[in-house]
Amino acid sequence: MNDSAKKIIFTVLVGLPTLLVVWIFALYFFSCGADNSCSNNQTPALTPIPTLIAATMPAPKVGAEAAAAAPKCRIAALNLIGAWVSAGYSETEPFSFTDVKNTNCTATFKDDVQALFVTPNLWFDGAPACTTCHHADLAKSQKNMDLSSYAGILAGSNRVGGKPKGDDILGAGNWNEALLHKMLYAPNGKTEIGRPAMPFGRPASVPAEGPVISAGAPANAEAVETPKP
Repeated sequence: MNDSAKKIIFTVLVGLPTLLVVWIFALYFFSCGADNSCSNNQTPALTPIPTLIAATMPAPKVGAEAAAAAPKCRIAALNLIGAWVSAGYSETEPFSFTDVKNTNCTATFKDDVQALFVTPNLWFDGAPACTTCHHADLAKSQKNMDLSSYAGILAGSNRVGGKPKGDDILGAGNWNEALLHKMLYAPNGKTEIGRPAMPFGRPASVPAEGPVISAGAPANAEAVETPKP
């Protein structure tokens, strides 16, 4: 081995440890200072733990949302229609009824009764809405009868040629004699006049007066007020 190679090996063996010692000493000196107190070696400030948002109660419901959350009465669908008819079948005025718990309640045609004619799956699972067959197109509507609106219900059935007035289906306010009652009252799925029970396809398992539904509100329920700020 020549002298050049020996010098290189010697330089590497001696130089690397020397550089390592110098580097360690520099780190210590600049961190701890000459007084060996390490006062400059400060722990970095830690990010504070985020403050949890204070739990709060749900915001009070007001307006239409509060009205939707108001307690409802429970009554058989047929009996609700009967109470409306017996009260004079007004389009806008509230009418009274007694629910299944003997609570005095009030309801309106628009908010409670009309849904019984236009809502599918209400009378039983898979039930078509009454308006599926009895709609505003009288030329195609079964029995030329429109159950889609207040005016259509009052106009009655058999409105051949689109005539404005047909056969009364509300019994002139006598619910027990009304054709609508006789078509909807179906013990064991059969009417007492020998005609198919409505809505069409109604199974025998549906109670004679129809399903018990939520409608109206207790007559003595306090009005919902908007809370003051």
